[in-house]
Amino acid sequence: MEKALAGPSEVFNLFGIPITETVVSTWIIMAVIIIGAFLLTRRFEQLPRGVQNMAEALVEGISDFTAQTMGERNRWFASYAGTILIFIFLANISGLFALWPPTADAATTIGLALITFVLIVYSNIKYKGLFGYLKSLIWEPIPIIFAPMNIISELATPVSLAFRLYGNILAGVVIMGLVYSAMPILIPVPLHFYFDLFAGVLQSFIFTMLTMVFVSMAMDTE
Repeated sequence: MEKALAGPSEVFNLFGIPITETVVSTWIIMAVIIIGAFLLTRRFEQLPRGVQNMAEALVEGISDFTAQTMGERNRWFASYAGTILIFIFLANISGLFALWPPTADAATTIGLALITFVLIVYSNIKYKGLFGYLKSLIWEPIPIIFAPMNIISELATPVSLAFRLYGNILAGVVIMGLVYSAMPILIPVPLHFYFDLFAGVLQSFIFTMLTMVFVSMAMDTE
C-alpha cells in the first residue's frame, strides 16, 4: 500500500540523473514495441498468413477506426493514433508483469497530453491560420467577452487528458496495493482482470479517441 502511494522509486542513478521505475518500465515497453514491430514485419509475404494476418488486421483496424473518427482525408493520422494506443495499452497493463505502470506516473500522462495539445494548436494554426486561431479564442462567439473562458477551455484540454488517464491507472494500483496489504496470500485474478486489463484497454482507447476528436476539430475549417 505504501509503495502504491509513494509512487515510483529510484532504480539507479545515471550521471547524476535519477532513473525511476517509470523510466525503466517505459524503456522496456519501447523495446517490446520496437522488437515486436521488427519481428512482425521482417518476413512479410504477398499472401498473408499466421502472425502476418494478425499484424495486418491490427493496422487495418486502427486505420479504419481513424478514418471513421477523423474522416477519410485524415487516415494518415492512424500512424500516430496507433502508436499511442499500443504504448498506452502496454503501459497500462505492465502491472500484470510486475512493472510499475508508467501511466500511473503523472509525468508520463502529462507528457502524452502535451504532445496532443501541441498537435491541436499546430492543426488549428495550419488549417485556420494564426489569425483565425487567435480569433476563435478571443473573438468568438462574442468579441472579447468569451476570451477568458475560451483560453481556459483550451488549456484545460491537456490537463483533463493527463489526469483522467493518470487518475484511473493510479487508482487501480492503489486498490490492488490495498488488496495485497489486507490479504497478501490472495491472488485476486478477477481484480487484476478488471483494473489492469479491462481498465487498461478502456483508458488507452479513451485517450486515443479524445486525441483524434480534438485534433479533428482543430482541422475543421467550416
